[in-house]
Amino acid sequence: MGLSRVAILITAVAPIVALMTYIYLNKKVELEPLNLIFRVFVVGSLLVFPIMFVQYGLEQEEVLMQSVWKPFLFAGFLEEFFKWFFFMFIVYKHENFDHHYDGIIYGVSLSLGFATVENIIYLFSNGIEIAFFRAVFPVSSHALFGLIMGYYMGKAKFRTKKKRLSIALALIVPVFLHGIYGYMVNLQSWLYGLLPFMIVLWVLSIQLIRLANKHHIRP
Repeated sequence: MGLSRVAILITAVAPIVALMTYIYLNKKVELEPLNLIFRVFVVGSLLVFPIMFVQYGLEQEEVLMQSVWKPFLFAGFLEEFFKWFFFMFIVYKHENFDHHYDGIIYGVSLSLGFATVENIIYLFSNGIEIAFFRAVFPVSSHALFGLIMGYYMGKAKFRTKKKRLSIALALIVPVFLHGIYGYMVNLQSWLYGLLPFMIVLWVLSIQLIRLANKHHIRP
């Protein structure tokens, strides 16, 4: 592997490591086992390929190609549903998911696994010049959508009697936000809408981190 490819690979992975470290170290009680976090991360990375296959099939069938709902289906629903499904299947009933904030850690890990493979593919295809844009927008947004999903999963497991509603919101809210993000990216003046959207998303996510960290009492 040439030095240029190594540089692209490092550049693609660096924001993922930074975001995951920030989320992991923000937990105020005992830290989660790294082996489980890594397993969830790997699952997220493997999700890229079946999702890309389904998206390709939909494009070939020209499903919603000219519709405003395309980003809500292609990016929002497909990507977030797969993440939500495997969160439920792998993480939700796991014994190490024993605190509200754990949902945030595993949700972000799952999403960043997906974002890592996607980011590597995009940078190798389009060049290292877009790395900063990718880090600020797509990679960060994936992490924050996963954070929101994980927050509601933690709320469902530990902090509310309305478990089904919280589990549903763990899917609905990320799908909606991801769809809005995808819609804005396709606008001609995308930066004017996307930048404030990302700022609001970060402010919301930081607040959710604080709320989840306050919930130390086990059920």
